[in-house]
Amino acid sequence: MSSTVDQKNQPGFYGYPQIREGPETPPYAAPPGNNPVLRGLPLAIAGSLATKFNLIGSFLWSNTGFGILRQIRELDDYEPRYDPTVITLHKSTESKPNAEASNDISAEYQEASNRHYSAAYYTSAYKAGKLTPTQVITGLLDQISAKKHHSVAFLQMIPEKVLAAAEASTARYKSGQPLSPLDGVPVAVKDEADLDGYGKSFGSPIDYTRKKGGTSWCVKKWEDAGAIIVGKSNMHELGLDTTNNNPLKGTPLNPHNPSYYTGGSSGGSAYAVASGLVPIAHGADGGGSIRIPAAYCGLYGLKPTHGRVSIFPTPSLATSNGVMGPITSNMTDLELAYRFLATPDPSNPISSLFSPPFSSPSSKSHRKILGICKPWFSTSHPSVLSACNAALDHYTSLGYETVSISLPYLHEGQLAHALTILTEISTDRTTTSALSSLTPANRILLSVGTKTPANDFLLAQKMRALLMSHLAYLWEHYPGMLIVTPTTPNAGWPVSGGEGDLKYGISDADMSLR
Repeated sequence: MSSTVDQKNQPGFYGYPQIREGPETPPYAAPPGNNPVLRGLPLAIAGSLATKFNLIGSFLWSNTGFGILRQIRELDDYEPRYDPTVITLHKSTESKPNAEASNDISAEYQEASNRHYSAAYYTSAYKAGKLTPTQVITGLLDQISAKKHHSVAFLQMIPEKVLAAAEASTARYKSGQPLSPLDGVPVAVKDEADLDGYGKSFGSPIDYTRKKGGTSWCVKKWEDAGAIIVGKSNMHELGLDTTNNNPLKGTPLNPHNPSYYTGGSSGGSAYAVASGLVPIAHGADGGGSIRIPAAYCGLYGLKPTHGRVSIFPTPSLATSNGVMGPITSNMTDLELAYRFLATPDPSNPISSLFSPPFSSPSSKSHRKILGICKPWFSTSHPSVLSACNAALDHYTSLGYETVSISLPYLHEGQLAHALTILTEISTDRTTTSALSSLTPANRILLSVGTKTPANDFLLAQKMRALLMSHLAYLWEHYPGMLIVTPTTPNAGWPVSGGEGDLKYGISDADMSLR
């Protein structure tokens, strides 16, 4: 599939979309719910039937509204765009080595008394001789294994490997030669990444462990910097929903209120950070799986630019949507973790085109503009609106100005995204061949994903091209604009069905699509 690219207008970019204003459409309104909420026995029955009768999957596919893309005539004017990657090609000559540049970041951080320990806290304590990485890791492993609400956040830990890494870090500090500001810092890695010596299941009963072994490039960069990986963190099965409800592997509950979910699908990582077990955790995001748990758990999460963070040699279940990134409890750690994760991978043809994340910022000065799509903004819960408006007031007091922007086909874009990611995951034969072993909710979702006609999949990629071109049009008019939106329309997702939902799962497609 080709992408609509105008290299003439944007010579400094690879893959920049054609600059083109999208069609005028009615303001966004939250769509009426078409999908029933399923839990308990009805969910189990529906999951079983969906895998046995093709007509059920086809009915649910239509009921979700995916066919609405066929009604949008404007899509005829766009070519399908499957790869959303856009890369700035102007490479800076002022890049700093990893450790030096990261030291600049760590030096700026001041510990806040009401937050959990940061990476800077650990490394400062190590340098001062107050603690050693071995002491920290030993205590941490004991605490996790002793408390079920902690241990459920991890799918696999190998104490011998973790302690060996801690002892090596302790030796480096003793000799005064730590590798970086991440040396000796405990971190968690989502079970979506490959980690040599560990298995991989995507939070499911299926074994996805690579026969050749190996560690995902971005995770290896943390290891190379001396970070101590405590274990593989829990996740929503296959990353296919946003609660992190996982009846088969256990569900980590929100540390701030156990009557609520952590959010998903990187819920184990979010729990590990929000509970203070680790200051930094790895996550993966195709449709909010870093951002949603970060929001629900009061953390900071970053979904990087597509292709920016190399995951080689790990295959992605959702190639055109999924990325890997960090979750932390403060912004300094977010930048620190990201800088190592995003180290360009010379063996990856896309990642290698990016500049190192340590380059000096652009010298261009733009107006400080915040773009607000008010119809989208206003559908959020009042508590979310209050927090977001307070943030906007803060930024305007710093000299930012707000402008109202329009975004066409927002609901249709949501459907196009859901259709794309669900169809991508449904093409994995390791997954579909073991469908009956999955939770009922995911049997339903994957049965729906396998029913996507090729024409509709291509229409979804045309919708991607339309939306990307419209965003390019907005940024041409407002260079440097930051588009501001609530991460989620609600402040949290309650475990409304209690223990029954945790035991059997829940399917609430309308809430997920919000």
